Amino acid sequence: MTVLVLGATGATGRLLVQQLLDRNHSVRVIVRSAASLPESLTSHAKVSVITASVLDLSDAELAEHVNECSAVASCLGHNLTLKGLFGRPRRLVTEATRRVCGAVKASGEAQPVKFVLMNTAGNSNRDLEERVSFAQRIVIGLLRWLLPPHVDNEQAADFLRLEVGQNHAAIEWAAVRPDGLTNEEQVTAYELHPSPTRSAIFNAGSTSRVNVAHFMAALISDESLWQAWRGQMPVIYNSPPQAEA
Repeated sequence: MTVLVLGATGATGRLLVQQLLDRNHSVRVIVRSAASLPESLTSHAKVSVITASVLDLSDAELAEHVNECSAVASCLGHNLTLKGLFGRPRRLVTEATRRVCGAVKASGEAQPVKFVLMNTAGNSNRDLEERVSFAQRIVIGLLRWLLPPHVDNEQAADFLRLEVGQNHAAIEWAAVRPDGLTNEEQVTAYELHPSPTRSAIFNAGSTSRVNVAHFMAALISDESLWQAWRGQMPVIYNSPPQAEA
């Protein structure tokens, strides 16, 4: 299987590439600078590096890059800097999702292509009418006004929910929602839920990036897992440590 990864130079994206390689997949990455990737990835026989900004590629170029890919995974996000938070492109994740999905449609793959989007537990799945407290609604409203990346995450997921939908002939999707990202060395036990089990604002959980990468790679690789979460927005938390007996 060949998988196209967007955002491979990010903290989670590079872990996802490694998780896919561990499963013996071929990986294509679109990155603005190959120097931002570890040498262990750029020199890997199963990694193809495309040096470009995904939004600068033409429709024809994007269609070429998704050609013969069975899945696309996006770990795109905004850097936590003033330029990253407030600079352009303000809709990086949404526009990349929209354009890559358009390229998938144009590529004419015989089987539906899986699109796995890394999102956030702070974004509600409005298909499920998830219950959100009044106080959290106020805070989310402020985030929409103050922090463009939050709106970008919402709109990217909404594109998949509303524009691609549940029964598209060319694209199947899942949006993975971690909460409180942390850095850990190894994959640990984690929990999956259709909706948040705690407030992402007032009682946030934690999810290690390597667990997010592991789950995204598992979704792509394991057909039964994919069928369980296809067209949904699973929330992933680290499992609490087990108390010693």
